[in-house]
Amino acid sequence: MFDQFQKFIQSLGGEEKPELARDDPRVAAAALFFHVIDADGVSEPVEREKLQQLLERQYGVHKDELKKLVDAGKQAEDESVDFYAFTSVLKRSLDAEQRVNFIELLWELVYADGVRHELEDNVVWRVAELLGVSDRDRVLMRQRVAARLGSGDGS
Repeated sequence: MFDQFQKFIQSLGGEEKPELARDDPRVAAAALFFHVIDADGVSEPVEREKLQQLLERQYGVHKDELKKLVDAGKQAEDESVDFYAFTSVLKRSLDAEQRVNFIELLWELVYADGVRHELEDNVVWRVAELLGVSDRDRVLMRQRVAARLGSGDGS
């Protein structure tokens, strides 16, 4: 009886949106974004800002929806023990070209604070490997981002 009443009350508030699931590619991407910016042990405000910009640009989410996605990604990343769960979701949902483009997004996060830290570099390498992105494409994406940002770190 109480359950029926609760469902009735919920129906009055309009259609309830389902929570973001860990197997949602957007959550997987956000979790990996967090892992990159946290890799060097310092999460700068500029990196978090860049993370939100990338999610907005890639997935067309804004305001409340963006906050939910960021929160879900952070929680998923905090609860994870490895990259495999996230990369497997992305590998199933992205084609080869989109996976290369995703690696480019990771490089944008690496360079967001103006410093390419070796731990961030290692995370991108491991994610690229799990996504099936070649070393060549990973390096080309790093060079592309470095050139676009004028970092002079295209090596």
